[in-house]
Amino acid sequence: MQTQITEMFGLRVYTDKAVFIGNVDDVVLDVDQKKIASLAIGELNPEIGEVKGYAGLQIPFRIVKSIGDIVIVRHIPGIFKSPAKEA
Repeated sequence: MQTQITEMFGLRVYTDKAVFIGNVDDVVLDVDQKKIASLAIGELNPEIGEVKGYAGLQIPFRIVKSIGDIVIVRHIPGIFKSPAKEA
């Protein structure tokens, strides 16, 4: 997986279970290790869980599965709740 950091800004972020999380606002770098530490996500989907009072979320880069037209991250059930299904 190779891409320019600036190309990630604004990309929509989804889990591999098709749950929309938000958009990439920034990239957090680990300068000592010379790698990306996490993605800062803004415009959070209010349906993924309790995000009240938070302007964003940091997703560790180690759970990123793919970057292209969108970013796909590994789905973690305790963190990224699936939207409520209509009855």
